[in-house]
Amino acid sequence: MSPTAILKRIRRLFASERSERLDSINDAFLKGTLNEPVRPMSDQELARAIREFRAAPVSDRTLAKLSRRFVEAPRDG
Repeated sequence: MSPTAILKRIRRLFASERSERLDSINDAFLKGTLNEPVRPMSDQELARAIREFRAAPVSDRTLAKLSRRFVEAPRDG
């Protein structure tokens, strides 16, 4: 899967509005100024990155945005 396809999926899943950060990453991939890493992460590096991410505190802005998305989400049934 191409990096731009991955970014489109991320945008659909998490970004309900335009994201300057995702736009800049996408533009860099398209222009060729941002490349995939030469060496992929090892399992240990990935595990460490996930632990660090999960340990980071969630901002009030993020919680409020997520709450709004749950309230606004269509319900099945």
